Amino acid sequence: MAYAGDQEIGRQPDRPGLGKKHHPAGAKNTRSHTHCPLRHTPARTRPPGAHPQGECVQSASDQWFDEAYYQRYYFDKKTSVVDTEHVNRLGAFVCSYLNYVRVPVRRVLDVGCGIGLWREAVQRHFPGASYHGVEFSEYLCGRFGWERGSVVDYAAHDPAEPFDLVICQGVLPYLSPPDLKRALANLGRLSRGGLYVEAVAREDYERGVIDEDLTDPRLFRHRADLYRRGLAEHFKELGGGVWLSRRAELPLFELESVG
Repeated sequence: MAYAGDQEIGRQPDRPGLGKKHHPAGAKNTRSHTHCPLRHTPARTRPPGAHPQGECVQSASDQWFDEAYYQRYYFDKKTSVVDTEHVNRLGAFVCSYLNYVRVPVRRVLDVGCGIGLWREAVQRHFPGASYHGVEFSEYLCGRFGWERGSVVDYAAHDPAEPFDLVICQGVLPYLSPPDLKRALANLGRLSRGGLYVEAVAREDYERGVIDEDLTDPRLFRHRADLYRRGLAEHFKELGGGVWLSRRAELPLFELESVG
C-alpha cells in the first residue's frame, strides 16, 4: 500500500551538509550546521525564541520554514548552501556501511526529509527499497508530496512493520529537551535496523568545530551525552552517526560497536 510521502526514487537536488569552511593555510577548520531540514539563517541574527547565547527556549516552529526560506537557501543558485559533494560522500558512507554489516534494507524513512536529498543514495545502494519522506514544513509537503509529521511523535502506518533504515539529519537540535527525549525514544520504535543521526552538540561549540557565523543560532546546544543516552536504550552506536537497532539480530565484532 502506498501512502503520502512514498516516492518513486529518482534524481533529486542534493542535501546540504556539514560543510567545512575554507581557511588560509594554518588556520583552524570549522564546520557549519546547515542540514535538511536546513535551518540556516543570516550570520549574527537572533530570531524570535532564541537566547542571547543563541540557544532556543522552545522547539522549532513550522512557520520558520516557509517558501521564501527554501527559495533562498535551496533553490536560488546565487544563495543556495547545498553541498553536492558532501551529500554524495555521506550517502555512500552510510548506505555502504549498512550493507557491510548486512542490514537488509527494504523500507526507508527520512524524517525531516527536506527536499528529499537522500532518495538518490537509497536508490543507488538499496535498489527496490521504498523511500518515505516525512517533513515538518507544510510548504515542502505541498510541493513534494511528503507526509506531514514530526520526529517527536510520528508513527509508522503499521506499527508491526517498522522501517529498516531511518534517516534523521539536522533535525534533533531544533527540539527542546523534553521533545528531544520523546524523539529519541520514538526513533527506537521507528527503526528495526539502521539509523543515521546527525546533530551538533554543545561540545562541538566548545571545541571550536562549529562556525557560528554560518550556523543557525536557533539550535539547542544539547550535550552529546543526552543524545547518546537516549539512543543507547534502543541502538548500538557504530560510529559516524550510524546506529544499529538492538532488535536487529546481526553479529558484530566487539570493536565494531560501542555498548
